[in-house]
Amino acid sequence: MPNAPRSLSLSALLAAAAVCAGDAVARVFPFGPRHRAVNDLANQFVPFHAHLWDLLRGRADGGLLLDWRAGWGTSFLPDYGTYLSSPFAPLVALLPRADIEYAVYGITVLKTAVAAAAMTFLLRRTGPGGVWWWAAVLGAAYALCGWSLAEGTYNPMWLDGLIAFPLLCLVGEWVREGRRPLLGPLVVAVCWLANFYTAYMATLGAALVLLVRLATTGTSARAPARAPARAPARAPARTLLRAALTTAFGIGLAAPVLVPVFLGSRHAYPGVVREFDPAAGTDVLARLLPATYSFATPAAFVCTAVPLLAATLLFRRDVPGRERWLWTGLCGAVALSMQWGPTHLVWHVFATPNGSPYRQTFVLSGVLVLAAWTAVSHGLPDRRSLSAGVAVVLALAAGALPSRLLTPTSLLLAGAGLAAVAGALLLPRRGRYGVLAALLVTGTLLGQAAATTAHADRERAARLDDYPPLGAEQERRAAALTAADGWPAYRTDPGLPRFAGNDPLLLGGQGAAYYSSHTPAVLTETLTALGGGWTSRGRNLLSLDNPVTDAVFGVGARWRDGSVERTETYLPLVTVRPPGPPPVYGPSPFRNQELLLGARVYEAPRAGACPVGTEVFLWAPDATGPARLGARTADLLGGRPKRSAAMTSLGVQRTAGTRAEVPGGGRGEVGCLDHARLREAVASLRAGAATAVRPTPDGIRATVPAGAGTVVMAAPHIAGWSCADSPTTSYGGLLALPVPASGTVDCAFRPPGLRVGLAVGAGALVALMLSRLPSAIRRFRERP
Repeated sequence: MPNAPRSLSLSALLAAAAVCAGDAVARVFPFGPRHRAVNDLANQFVPFHAHLWDLLRGRADGGLLLDWRAGWGTSFLPDYGTYLSSPFAPLVALLPRADIEYAVYGITVLKTAVAAAAMTFLLRRTGPGGVWWWAAVLGAAYALCGWSLAEGTYNPMWLDGLIAFPLLCLVGEWVREGRRPLLGPLVVAVCWLANFYTAYMATLGAALVLLVRLATTGTSARAPARAPARAPARAPARTLLRAALTTAFGIGLAAPVLVPVFLGSRHAYPGVVREFDPAAGTDVLARLLPATYSFATPAAFVCTAVPLLAATLLFRRDVPGRERWLWTGLCGAVALSMQWGPTHLVWHVFATPNGSPYRQTFVLSGVLVLAAWTAVSHGLPDRRSLSAGVAVVLALAAGALPSRLLTPTSLLLAGAGLAAVAGALLLPRRGRYGVLAALLVTGTLLGQAAATTAHADRERAARLDDYPPLGAEQERRAAALTAADGWPAYRTDPGLPRFAGNDPLLLGGQGAAYYSSHTPAVLTETLTALGGGWTSRGRNLLSLDNPVTDAVFGVGARWRDGSVERTETYLPLVTVRPPGPPPVYGPSPFRNQELLLGARVYEAPRAGACPVGTEVFLWAPDATGPARLGARTADLLGGRPKRSAAMTSLGVQRTAGTRAEVPGGGRGEVGCLDHARLREAVASLRAGAATAVRPTPDGIRATVPAGAGTVVMAAPHIAGWSCADSPTTSYGGLLALPVPASGTVDCAFRPPGLRVGLAVGAGALVALMLSRLPSAIRRFRERP
């Protein structure tokens, strides 16, 4: 492919420049004072990358299988496969941990640039007859589509799907030509490992592209320049079978991670179930234009050059009819499939997502770019087809006029871009006019993409949940937590107020806070029974600041009111409980805490008020606003099913008769904690607790006194635990087992599906090697 290095370099440079320019215009991190910390970017992606940094540097509590920092001890491999398995993720270790936000931003820009280069390579590969700089511009236009700039930039794991689509289309080309039978499955495996969710969508899109390529190959009067050097295209049925096997082999190779991810989702606390509600047609058309934003509509913008060229294709007499109709039809079919309920479910693995319902939009952008390149590879359009294409684009824009999503800036950018690109297509092809045409088209791309980036930056900050950026205060808290850390003798909880959804991963320590698509149901249910709070309908668990739960879960230090506070009222991670049935939780979290502790430590209010000297706790999960006890206030944020306010301390009862006030006059339950009783209960349990405890990256070992009773570990009884010579049980949601006769507790954690995934992966590798054995034998025999 002549000029290939220039095309790839230019496309990557254009993509990176447009993203950075747009962020600079919006004065967004790292180019200005406005931060990027919104929604899952702050809650999940930055904290998980920080934890990966710790793992790669050997500073994490836990390993690839088990995370001891968040959620009191959770399965990590599903989180790794969902958030961190991208080949780009380990690059965070190249920067200091304090610069984790810079690292994540750099990876985001890098992924966008790689997506541009990958699409450019695909375009040159499928139609090398086009001008090299057109391939670069169209490849960059794909990477700078509205989906990438509005959605992918704060969900950076999705950008791996943006890269996967052209790569999987390339695999389809290899399959069609009978080439690279080993590399194809490996590329599929890497794409699915990087982000299985968007890779699934990219695979569907690549399959549709392959069908069109099979139907159109050989119909063009301009055969690819390298065609004679390639193996002849296979019969369609055989090619489709080879494509299916290549995909199956690739997914099979990724099974050691994919199967635990799938089963991790099955064990997760159920998220919200939504019915698909198609967006209004005018809004869908509006999102085709630059500088528009909406959370619930498809971000279908792609540089005006793309829809213009794709629209001209249908009117090009110099392009074979089959190519014209099939590529145009594919664009229309993908667009319509996004609005129809059954196909919407197919695109999203048969479940309407919680959040943006058009996560497959990048596939539409890719198909449009391929259609535009098909037109370019046959030469630039004549005046007649160009006029028809302009009319189509203007008609689409006119259809969007009633939409409230449109802004004057959108129309101005679209109109100016259309005029610039149309003018460039009318200029002579050579000399200074060719340079001018390239500048007009490239300028349109950069201007529209940068403006769309800046507009999305501003709108996200105004519409989505935002969090403070990492700064001096967070660094101070992290340093204080590190200084107080005593793991595994005790836990150090990052405490409140929370900074993000995964504070233990980001700031350090070991706490209850945890936010993931794989938050275990048993963890949410146990925390809720004990009075814990959460958001995101039970998947974003908050730190529970309560002396009883701190004692049970071994929290010996906690961030509170601007500093780390230590306590001696905590239990070791492994305790021994007397013989008897496990606790059965009821509606009162105060009573549930006592059942788990094994002692009565709360007093009931007398005439609505707690006895003087006890600490007053209020549980009002549905209340929102300031709760009061005299002059003392505490803010609650509840309202199930979306949020549940945590049990909250209102301070020590100083005056007889003062009652707790629930916000808005709502209902709540009050418990009066007697700290002397709590200290006695902890001292009693400590007397028979483990004498040695050693958590490992994939389990826990301990030495306990011999005798009858139940060993209880301060970790949730999530699926995957097994202990030597004894089955595990649940003790109020915690991992437990009968006291072993040897006095040695040896428990290991294996994420559900790991063994099956390893077996499937090994089987796929063996099957792939065996499938190539006849060819290898034939080549060996044909040697002279």
